[in-house]
Amino acid sequence: MARDGLSPHDDEAVALTRRLLAQVRRLEIRARHLAEDLFAGSYRSVFKGSGIEFAEVRRYSPGDPIGDIDWNVTARTGYPHVKEHVDERELTVLLVVDASGSVDYGSIDRRKQDVAAEVAGLLAFSAIRNNDKVGLVMFADQVDMYIPPEKGRQQGLRVIREMLHHRPRGSGTDIAEALEFVGRVLTRRAIVFLISDFHDEGFLRELSVAARRHDLIAVRLIDPRERDLPAAGLVELVDAEDGTHLLLDTVSEDFRRRLAADLAVQREEQGREMTRRDVDLIELPTDGSAVDPLVRFFDLRRRRLR
Repeated sequence: MARDGLSPHDDEAVALTRRLLAQVRRLEIRARHLAEDLFAGSYRSVFKGSGIEFAEVRRYSPGDPIGDIDWNVTARTGYPHVKEHVDERELTVLLVVDASGSVDYGSIDRRKQDVAAEVAGLLAFSAIRNNDKVGLVMFADQVDMYIPPEKGRQQGLRVIREMLHHRPRGSGTDIAEALEFVGRVLTRRAIVFLISDFHDEGFLRELSVAARRHDLIAVRLIDPRERDLPAAGLVELVDAEDGTHLLLDTVSEDFRRRLAADLAVQREEQGREMTRRDVDLIELPTDGSAVDPLVRFFDLRRRRLR
């Protein structure tokens, strides 16, 4: 029954808004907690700024590069002096998130979209905690939304809210178009997290271009049923992106084995192509922790930088 002059439709809208706000709040609390406790040093140690800035001039010490000598100060003081520089700390983090039909899927208790939102929230608040800018691109078969990078908690909340609330205009996947869009809107080097299940083809050229310009990290969402199809008899599958219907006999162990092998080969080929292009890859199963793969990624990258 409607309350205070509100129609049933208005009541539904109010209830939906309250549920969304509660969901945003829960995700914000978890993301901020993890960003502060787990990633406090990891995030800062593995990502460098987009350049260097001048810090000070000091007297020359044996072993200092000759190219760092400040000849003007040296001539004025009569002693060799060198310029010191530090990394420009402020970073720009852009979350490029797949919202296509295949991401709006989950065979257990979580959709790929839910895991993507959790990871995006964690990365957003890790950036904000370090006073970096964070922005968001949502795409399916076209770019649906762009939130330019900004700082601050409100920006993090906006990213989470839009991630949870967004409904794409299309259902297909066009990773190439999303990466081309990133190339147009980012004028300086940034950290780009591309979050997708990568059920797409023909994006390797754009991936190469983006990886040369930015620090590009691919986060691949994987549902357990994509690794191990259960024996459930005759199953009719509907492609979430193009609506195609397919009838499968999942009783056949040979069929299930071949299907799993084909998907594994596809993922391995994508992984090799990403490695060739200096793109880091994080595997993110929806039936496990969304945090552990990120922790492993930070640890591996930190060791590699040493």
